[in-house]
Order: sequence, then structure tokens, then C-alpha cells
Amino acid sequence: MKNRIIKNSFRLLIFGICIWFMGSNTALAQVKVQRWLRVSDLQTPVNNIGAIYEGEITTSNTDFFHWPAAYGADQQTKRCDALWIGCRNYDDPVANKQFGTKVIGVGPRDDEDGQRPQQFIAGDIKLIGKYYHPIVVVDDQNACNTYTYDLVDEVDPDLPCDRMIAVTFNTSVGVSVTEKVMQFANSEHGNYVIKDYVFKNTGIYNAAGDVKQQTLQDVYFYFNIRAAFAGESCTDYASSTLGWGSWNSTWGESNVYFSFGEDLNATEYTDPTSPYYQLRGFWAFQGPDRNRSALNYAEDWGCPHQTETGIMSAAKFLGWVTLHADKSATDKTNDLTQPKTTWYLGADIDCMQAGLSQFDEIMMATKYGYMSEGHPAVGQHHTDMVGDDYPIQYTDPVRQSGGGPSQGQGFGPYTLAFGDSVHIVFAEAVDGISREKNREVGARWLQWYSNTDQPELKMPDGSTTTDFNLYKRRWVESCKDSILKTLSQAKANFESNYSLSAVPPPPDNFTVASGGDKISLSWASNASSEPGFDGYVIYRSIGTAMTPDAVYTKIFECDASNAVHSFDDVSAIRGNDYYYYIQTKGSGSINDANPGVPVYSSLYWTMTNVEATLQRPAITSTLDSVRVVPNPYNVRSRLFSFGGGQTQYDRIAFYGLPPVCQLKIYTERGDLIWEKDHTRGTGDELWDSRTSSGQMIVSGIYILYVEAPDGRNVIRKFVVIR
Repeated sequence: MKNRIIKNSFRLLIFGICIWFMGSNTALAQVKVQRWLRVSDLQTPVNNIGAIYEGEITTSNTDFFHWPAAYGADQQTKRCDALWIGCRNYDDPVANKQFGTKVIGVGPRDDEDGQRPQQFIAGDIKLIGKYYHPIVVVDDQNACNTYTYDLVDEVDPDLPCDRMIAVTFNTSVGVSVTEKVMQFANSEHGNYVIKDYVFKNTGIYNAAGDVKQQTLQDVYFYFNIRAAFAGESCTDYASSTLGWGSWNSTWGESNVYFSFGEDLNATEYTDPTSPYYQLRGFWAFQGPDRNRSALNYAEDWGCPHQTETGIMSAAKFLGWVTLHADKSATDKTNDLTQPKTTWYLGADIDCMQAGLSQFDEIMMATKYGYMSEGHPAVGQHHTDMVGDDYPIQYTDPVRQSGGGPSQGQGFGPYTLAFGDSVHIVFAEAVDGISREKNREVGARWLQWYSNTDQPELKMPDGSTTTDFNLYKRRWVESCKDSILKTLSQAKANFESNYSLSAVPPPPDNFTVASGGDKISLSWASNASSEPGFDGYVIYRSIGTAMTPDAVYTKIFECDASNAVHSFDDVSAIRGNDYYYYIQTKGSGSINDANPGVPVYSSLYWTMTNVEATLQRPAITSTLDSVRVVPNPYNVRSRLFSFGGGQTQYDRIAFYGLPPVCQLKIYTERGDLIWEKDHTRGTGDELWDSRTSSGQMIVSGIYILYVEAPDGRNVIRKFVVIR
């Protein structure tokens, strides 16, 4: 273990040095103020001021809360967060006056006028792990995203979760905040994070650490969440380049919200058979968007890719469940009447904007009013207001302005004497139909929509229909059942003191080695001695990894009785790139969420991001075996050449090479367009059909020139049809 810790510490040191020498102030700043949770299906950064404001994470403005993360960073589900703290009758030591209402906050907007650092005083942040991430190597290269994102600062084997980000910061109202964000790296509990906040009246009100002792009256802690499910349908927010989704969906204009658990006497809350049983929270999803021109209301459920695959970018729900809120600073029992505020707000109203002063009495009073306004009356929930024509007929200057709605959760009012604290815990989650089911539903819908075929349409309840729009809508709506189940699991895990999330750990190391007739995989045996261990499974993707195009297929499984620690993939084909992950399998006896169903370690521990390929030995005796494959290359058949991944679409292979040689490609008239020194020691080299300047080649006849170090050379002609 000691050697393992040294190796990981050295790796983190090298990564930090690389960041430093990159010369990127932005990258360096993010290392200091953010940590990532990247070891489960739901992946997100956490910052050192309690909430992610709009525009903080990269230039996409929506780049966090990814699910399902196996399909890349284009699976965003959040636009921004906000955390506001408000109280009454506050003696302000900076303004030297008493404010009837005092409100400070971070988010949801960026801080254009520099107000935030004086209100939320950034503190410490660190990522704590139960253990270090596995060592994942492909052909002697570090080959997993955990190397660059899972930057563990401290290891604690007694941690109740697999990863926890711990944050501390102070605020200008004298409330110091301790935040813990927990993640569980297994197949049953990987769709949520648990956020644990302690708000303490320390009196510290500035960066210098000055203290003002006073009792804080009628304190509210208010969280505001703005979902955005554009995901992969919006390909590049920064350049305003869209995929198939609407522009407005990038900021969540057509989102629908529903809060629940406000009436403790309601049947849905008290009935054990209800999916809302003893749950207090909300869910959100992307409704059909009025700003789309290609699809109408009935067609747009899930935001399908109507011209290519039918894949839906928004076949998922985001959700929240309150797990604990102190009754008071002196009564630490769970107050079932919290949160006291569950109204939704328009995302573009004045108090949501950037640069709001903590000395603006009118604006602070307005914000405090929203923070403390209670619950919507019967018939006033967002789902009631939008009805089934969303969002065409619903407008409201407060609830539905500009960029659509966002959901509030306000806890209070509390009285905090100097030294008092309040403890609030909640879970945030994303869940929906699986990527496999998404592909199936989208593809079947698209065939009906485009009149190319009429496959069977089986609804979630097992019935069939010929209404292809209703079919897709019902599958999107089934995501509500998934998110409520996930929120229930988060609640059960919390109430069990986090004892439900046990699963055998992943292998300590996972090695993939390319070969001539096979790709060899091997892994450590550390998990085999753990309680509940029941073997391993291995999945493989061809052509791409962690992108929307990735398709992972199971290629190996063993159980505890026949467990092995190596596997040869002999089904690989030359010219393709292969990516793998291995999961430790736990028996159903340790699965408290779904008893009897096997549970798996997170695939993200071992998911490779460096390609493995079949590479035949080089030929040293002759150049006669040099050949170009395929020849001719026809763009219309490119999917049949080297797989469906975008990086392989225009691939041409050169086989039968000597171990070291120089490759040059000329046009038919003799213009040199590409060259490379082949030094891999294998008989293979691949070319992406682009010139040395990055231009895609056109149809024509091309000449490959191969020259060995001893002067021997050979010429091969090949044809490209575009």
C-alpha cells in the first residue's frame, strides 16, 4: 500500500507540474478552486463557494452534472446553481448600519461586477478518496480519465462513500459553511450525489477573518437549481453552433418542474405504495420546445435527432430529495416541514442577474421575499400552469420570464446565536432510460417518422401502439419513475448511515496490450478476497470511447467459482480501435437496493481512453508485402472499412511495413501531401485521409512511397472515391 500511495502521489505531482508549465491561468485557477467527482454515471465539478454559477465551467455555460457520463461531456443536465443566505435585522459591520433585510449569494449568474468575492469568501477545497483510483495502462500509456480528473488530495479508508469533496468558506453575514459532497461508485448508487451542509454563525465576515458577534434572526438558506438538458443536441455553445436541438434549450427555457412532499398528510406522501412515499423534493425535465421549427409539440418529446439516428438528448429527469434539515439550532431532529419554500422562479428576473450588491436594500428585500414565500397552492405548481401545451400558453413575469424557470428550495427561518449551527442534507440526481433503450426507442420512432419502416412499438407497460409519437413520449415520461426510484435509494442510503452502497472494489490495476493476433487484458486480484465478490465483466467499444457514438458490448464474464485475471480478445479486427473497461461483480446478496440482482463496481475506474489495436509484426526481409487497405477507398462504404467511430470514418491502412521506414503520399501529378516516419516497430500504419495541413483529400489516384533505412523502397498506387 505504501508503494501504491507513493506512485499515486508522484503521478499527481507530475500532473500538477504539467498544468503549471502549460501556462494556462484558467486551468491553474480551476485546479485551485474546483475538484471533480468523476467515478460514477453522474459526474460533476464542485467549487469552493457552495454553488456553480452560470459560465463558471468552461465556455459551454452548461458543462456540469453529466449523465450518463460514459457518453462524454455532451450529457450536461444543469445550467447553473445558486446559494443565497438571508436574514433580518442585520447589524452590518462594513456598512456600519442595520439592514432590515440582508441577503448575500453566489449564482445563478456570473459575477460581472465583482460583488461575489466580498459576499462568499472562498475557502479550502479537497477531494478525499476511500482509495486511490486503479492504475490503467494501454500499451504502456496511462489510459483513463481518472488520471486527470480524480485528483485525490487525501485517502481515508473509513470514508462512508467512495469519493467526497470537502469545502469550507466564510460569508459576509458571519455564517461559515462546511460542505461535503459525496459520491458512490457502484451500479446501484451512481446516479446521485449527497450534499451535506453545516451553516455556523462564527461571526467571520471578511477575508481578514474579522469577527462580529451577533444573533442572526429569521435566517433562510436558499438553493436555486436551473436544469438544462440540451446535452449532445447542442454541439458547441461557445460558437453558437447547434446540433439538432433548439438554441433556447441550452438555457432550459422549456423545462418543466414539479415539487412534492409539501403536504405531509397527502396520500402520495403517506402511502407506502406511492413512488413519492416520504419524499420531499422536486423533479425536472425538458418539455417540447416552441422555438423548434423542424418538429411539432407531439414529435419533440425527448428532443430526438430527427434526421439521423433518432437518439434523444433529453430522455432523462433531474431530481432533488431533502434528507435532513435541523428543526432549529438547538433541536437537531429532522424537520419534515422543510424546505419551507418550494416556489419556482423565472430565470431572468432582476434578482437572478449578475453583480447584485449586498447593500441594495430594495433588491435584498425582493430576494428575501422569494426565499421565504412558502409553497405553491394547489393548482399553482409548474406542471399545473404549463398544462399539456407547454410552453405556448403560459407566461408570467415572475415565474416564466425570458429563459424559462428554475426551481427553488428554501430552508428556514432559523435563529442562530453566535456559535450556533444548522445542518441540512439533500441529494441531487439524474436518471432516465438507458442509452441502449434510448437508441432503440429513437431508432424505431425515426423509422415511423420518416416513413422508412414500421417496427413494433412496445410501450413501457408492455402494451403496443402504432402512435409513434405517443410511444416516444411514454418512454420519456417513464424517466419520472427512474428518478423517483433513485431519490428513494439515496434516502435509504442516507438513513442507513451509508451502509447500502457496498460493492467489491475495482481491480487495483488493469492492463491492455495490443498484439498481432489478439489484444491481451490482465488485472489485479485484490477484489477476489472481498465480501460478496462474484467475478468480473469486461465491456468493449469499437472506434470511440466516452462520446455519444460509443457503443459498449459485453465480451467477457466470469463468476467467483471460475474467476481469472486475464483475457485475450481474439475477436478484434485489424484497423479498428478498441476501448475497454472491467467491472468487479458483487453477488445479489449484498445488493440492498435491488436484492438478488448483481451489483458492479463503477466502470469509470477502468474505462480506457487510449486505443488498443491489432498490430502484426513488421516484415524485415522484403517490401513486397506492402499494401494499401482498402483499395479502392470508397467514402460510401467507409462504415464497412474500420468501424463506425468518427475517428475511423476516413481511415486508410498501410500493411506489411518494415519496423522502421519513411512514408510519403503523393498525388498522381507528384505533389507531396503527407509524410510520416514509421517508428513503431510494427507492420501497420494508419492514415486519416488528410494532408499534412489538415485538408481532406479529394477523389483521385494517389501514390504511397515507402523507404526503409537501408534505401530499399517500394511504390503502391491506390484510388480514393469521394
